[in-house]
Amino acid sequence: MKQFRAAVPIDYKAHVLQSAGILAFAEPPGILDMVRAGIVLYGISPLPEFQKLLKPAMTWKTRISLVRDIPKGRSISYGRTFVTPRKMRVATLSAGYADGYPWNISNRDAAVLVAGQRCAILGRVTMDLMMIDVSTIDGAEAGDEVILMGRDGNEEISCAELAKTAGTIPWEITTRIGARVQRLYL
Repeated sequence: MKQFRAAVPIDYKAHVLQSAGILAFAEPPGILDMVRAGIVLYGISPLPEFQKLLKPAMTWKTRISLVRDIPKGRSISYGRTFVTPRKMRVATLSAGYADGYPWNISNRDAAVLVAGQRCAILGRVTMDLMMIDVSTIDGAEAGDEVILMGRDGNEEISCAELAKTAGTIPWEITTRIGARVQRLYL
């Protein structure tokens, strides 16, 4: 078998260790040139035991667009998959699956944060909206900030939690956030 040799030496860089490897192995092998950091750049660990070493760099927010008092026995959102078990104060959020929020999180005990408190998502996540229970939030009103992913006070909806509830992986949560979601870099 004939072997070919390049006339000019090829100069290339080789990498080893993606995000999980960077966290799990303190001493990378010296024969390669670099590591390939991915999701750890978001402050999200692919290995749960290392999350305490990182600080999430992204918060995903929306606002309440409408608040209504709903009597017992009324259905919320498409398909009548949630019926109010009691009188409830329900807020409509200006975010949905067209923004990248997971549709399949519907009716899975998912929550968002309002005023540092967890508020359950009610019924189905729609293309542009979702509904939440704000019955325990005094004075919740249109315009109030809502955390879809991130920290508010002592509470947090982590990317890992959101992914687990949706039955997916954190990489999908971060990469599916749509173009119409405004980015603010601080």
